[in-house]
Amino acid sequence: MTQAQTIEFELVSPERKLVSEPVTLAVIPGSEGEMGVGPGHASVLSSLNPGVVALYTNDNAAPRRIFVAGGFADVTAEICTVLAEHAIPVEDIDKAATEQELKDLAEDLEMAAEEADKAKVQAKIAIAKAKYRAATGEAVF
Repeated sequence: MTQAQTIEFELVSPERKLVSEPVTLAVIPGSEGEMGVGPGHASVLSSLNPGVVALYTNDNAAPRRIFVAGGFADVTAEICTVLAEHAIPVEDIDKAATEQELKDLAEDLEMAAEEADKAKVQAKIAIAKAKYRAATGEAVF
């Protein structure tokens, strides 16, 4: 792969830098929908929804998939930097633990009295649902 055919991709979470490598295409869960980023992309700054970042290389392998719980993406023609609130490779997501998290959060939502508390729990539920969907391919309602 030549440098002109790739864009440098970096994914950083508060815990660590997860990725720093050239890719031919990165698909990120932007706040306005999924966004494909490749070499020569226009500069953009976007907030991210909880979802999966998919990284493609020229070797025709399946994309590397990483769940992000939100954050920001800074894109230029040469580099795409994702600053994630939390990130985990999709294959490392524990489906059973995520199911339990959803049950616990549903109970928390029932017990929340204040609107601000309900909003915080609902945001956590949205992230847990996105994580479950990333791990299983199934939507949670």
